[in-house]
Amino acid sequence: MSKPTAISPTQLFAMIILFEFGTALVLPIGMAPGPNVWLSILIAMPGGILLYLLLAYFAKQYPSLNLSGYIQKIVGVYIGWPISLLFILIFIYISSRNLREAGDLLIASSYDQTPLAVVHAAMIIPVIYVVYKGVNVLFRVGEIYLIIMLALGALSFIATLMSGAIDLKNLLPVMGEGWIPTLKNAYPNIFLFPFAELFCFATIMPHFKQKQIAGRTGMIAIITSSVLLSLTHALEVTVVGADVYTRATFPLFTVISTVKAAEFLQRLDAIVILALIIGVFFKMTMYAYAAAAIAADIFRFAEQRSLAYPIGAVILLVSIMSAWSYPEHSTEGSRHLLSLHPFFMVILPVLLLIIHLIRKRFSHNRPA
Repeated sequence: MSKPTAISPTQLFAMIILFEFGTALVLPIGMAPGPNVWLSILIAMPGGILLYLLLAYFAKQYPSLNLSGYIQKIVGVYIGWPISLLFILIFIYISSRNLREAGDLLIASSYDQTPLAVVHAAMIIPVIYVVYKGVNVLFRVGEIYLIIMLALGALSFIATLMSGAIDLKNLLPVMGEGWIPTLKNAYPNIFLFPFAELFCFATIMPHFKQKQIAGRTGMIAIITSSVLLSLTHALEVTVVGADVYTRATFPLFTVISTVKAAEFLQRLDAIVILALIIGVFFKMTMYAYAAAAIAADIFRFAEQRSLAYPIGAVILLVSIMSAWSYPEHSTEGSRHLLSLHPFFMVILPVLLLIIHLIRKRFSHNRPA
């Protein structure tokens, strides 16, 4: 593999964290968010690690192939090609949902007089540019923006702490309704979003420099992002309470809007908007790149970058036309989370593993 397109371990670490943050940092996480959502995130984390380790295993077995390549290698072209095509559609759809969520928050908070299409167009242009420039540019930029995100998070935490708005009693009782609701919120809800979505990283693994440490790098990144997400959502509950957290459309925005530390730290809601824009940018760019990578593979495009414009245009169109309002968008997302995600992000990878292991065993037992 050529050096310019190689991804380093630190770049992969940064991108996984930014991808996991995405919209999960700002939106209520889980289908039944409540005071124990922070605990559900930590319980769902091992499932995300196992799924990522499966992805890293495929990367070692098929080092030069991306997701569509080894799907066709494992199940054959006639089955693998249509499955790969469906992955393109799913990745485009999820990317459009991320764009819609960011656009709705921007309009609700600051740009209520701006048409939705204009906001979405302004956000999709840099995505198209980065997908066109290639995966190495995306991951190099990710290293820089992870530092910015962590700095924004530290500033927000300090401001919230100084404001005196934190009430740890809001986290109690821990598992007051028993462990079953907390576990159900973790599996499948939080496991599917955001952890299972990491499967789209299968499209960039051929570019990773040191595949022998891909599993370890990803595990550390998932643990780090899980702890930070858990702390963020726990902080939200301590400030606004479980009831407001459950009903809020963007709980982190609600929390930061109420924070006033002394006379010089006010109107920190801009931090939330900036954090959402950064997280959504990297998440939807990863999905757009994944869609472009698979499309270039199955349609035999010599230049993958030429797909940046049509895929970006489709994402923009779907984000605008997918729902008339945010409540409709949210309801539709909940339905798809429990229908599309389990099969394509969990069941299908496990089936691929089983078929791969069976074929590998029979090939080893076959006489020379």
